[in-house]
Amino acid sequence: MSLAGKNALEGNVLEGKNVLVLTTNYGTEQDELKKPMDALRAAGAGVTLAAQKDEAVQTLVSDREPGSVLQPDTTLKNATADGFDAVVVPGGTLNADQLRVDDEARRLVSAFAEAGKPVAAICHGPWVLVDSGLARDRKLTSYPSLRPDLENAGGEWVDQEVVVDTSGTHPLITSRKPDDLDAFSAAIVDALDGS
Repeated sequence: MSLAGKNALEGNVLEGKNVLVLTTNYGTEQDELKKPMDALRAAGAGVTLAAQKDEAVQTLVSDREPGSVLQPDTTLKNATADGFDAVVVPGGTLNADQLRVDDEARRLVSAFAEAGKPVAAICHGPWVLVDSGLARDRKLTSYPSLRPDLENAGGEWVDQEVVVDTSGTHPLITSRKPDDLDAFSAAIVDALDGS
């Protein structure tokens, strides 16, 4: 974690910034959903959770055991990029596999990218980038098993805890796994603090 990211996580540097987090109603990796949301809120950002349905979100721990249950603030269908400064796509194999084929999830990440706003995805979350066309010509990372998918989609996959690619029209922030959550969260805070 960078010193700037560590300091940002301890203050209200993101006051006035708003972040949209996308999820399915079942199967999102608990820590990959909750930890970035907690870190962003601790840094002063407003966080809105958008789910496929206006029903409780059942997270999972290690893709198997039931985790926390969260209430979404809105649905993917009703969410827009307007009024938000970044979008976050957590992992969880079941979550990411459903989001990658969800028209509304793809619409949202594409809208953030077209507006030049940061798009962040961790673990299996980058599958949404593949199906949205956002991996092409970008340097990124993911859970290792997604490497062929990202490379086949035209991305340059690297094995790093967090990759921040600013070469395109929008910042792209990716991480590999739950162990990388501190670096992932700090990179999102840094991107928003500098915008």
